[in-house]
Amino acid sequence: MKEINVGLLGFGTIGAGVVKVFQRNSALMERRLGARLQLMRIADRDTTTDRGVTTAPGQLVNDAQQVLADPQIDVVIELIGGYEPARTFVMQAIANGKHVVTANKALLAKHGAEIFAAAAAKGVSVMFEASVGGGIPVLSAIKENLCANEFRCVFGILNGTCNYILTRMTNEGADFATVLKDAQAHGFAEADPTFDVEGIDTAHKLAILVSLCFGTRIGLEQISIEGISQITPLDIEYAREFGYKIKLLAIGKKQNGAIEARVHPTMIPTHYPLADVDGVFNAVRLVGDFVGPVMLYGQGAGRDATASAVMGDVMAIARDMLAGSGVRTPSLGYLPEAIVDLPIKPMDEIVSQYYLRFTVVDQPNVMAKISGVLGRCQISIASMMQPERHASGSVPIVIMTHEAKEADIRAALAEIDQLEVVREPSRFIRIESEME
Repeated sequence: MKEINVGLLGFGTIGAGVVKVFQRNSALMERRLGARLQLMRIADRDTTTDRGVTTAPGQLVNDAQQVLADPQIDVVIELIGGYEPARTFVMQAIANGKHVVTANKALLAKHGAEIFAAAAAKGVSVMFEASVGGGIPVLSAIKENLCANEFRCVFGILNGTCNYILTRMTNEGADFATVLKDAQAHGFAEADPTFDVEGIDTAHKLAILVSLCFGTRIGLEQISIEGISQITPLDIEYAREFGYKIKLLAIGKKQNGAIEARVHPTMIPTHYPLADVDGVFNAVRLVGDFVGPVMLYGQGAGRDATASAVMGDVMAIARDMLAGSGVRTPSLGYLPEAIVDLPIKPMDEIVSQYYLRFTVVDQPNVMAKISGVLGRCQISIASMMQPERHASGSVPIVIMTHEAKEADIRAALAEIDQLEVVREPSRFIRIESEME
């Protein structure tokens, strides 16, 4: 029986999950492929820690070159994470004519163009389903099942840590710091949660989604990124009263030949399916010109779900190898020469609805002063709420706007914050009510 040999770089949590798949489901994969997948070698600096799975004698080594330089190994799985040495190892694997499977969204967001160009020139595959959405097969859906569609937009809840925190804040009324501390204690958040809660992890994934959906190159520095650390229980409660939930949303849109790419807390109507994605789960909503809206939902992280996606890529490569079809699907779903550089719309030009919250002194004509500034800045009020007075004697004013330009909103808030009746810096959250 034909054998396809695999090497694994990185024997951490996900790497152990991959080994577990090989050990538990090798017969199943063989029946599906008509060939045997053989995990020949695992390379990791740490060869002594117990990962909860056993390895064969000599299978686990501490030298990556025993994977990268072995002419018998056909496919290299990179699960090291980070930029280096992952980039160097991936480029070396490609140069040696090996196919690559990776879950490294940070690497692809920063060095994807270089890696994909090298793979195309060498005639090997680079697959990365596990880099976005864990076990959710969203990338293969974009590149394969939905590839006849012109995508208009993509929306994603792509970070389980943020979604878990916002879910707890919504359901319990707890503040951000309290829930974050509890999430760290239960292993749902890292000791340093910055990449997660400040939206950077989500932006890495959005960069990949934008490239696949719209056939363009985009750098992390071109994505507007805001995290959830400034979201308060007050904002969540007022959102609920207006019929919205707050989610950290990745948003990609293509309009008039330009791309919107942004990550920020977003209010979405409670009746939308994305609003029901709670806890550590992820979801991606795509809108194609023929298929319409499609939503994919599932576990966005974790050992087993991510290992499932990694092995799905390995089997896809194996099928192409067995069929002698070479690289059947380009890395980004477009021929390399068809990838174009589309303009990225600046945040100041974004048009959205907005939630505005002001904290003001309790006296006559305050609303008139605020609405006067909004009017001068071309911002129209859709609805308003004035909740109970704070213990300090100040009162909140909450406004939902009609669509307005981001630059006008920022200009208005800068002017309003200078009014003598305003006690605290104003808050705003963008609203997505149209996801078609």
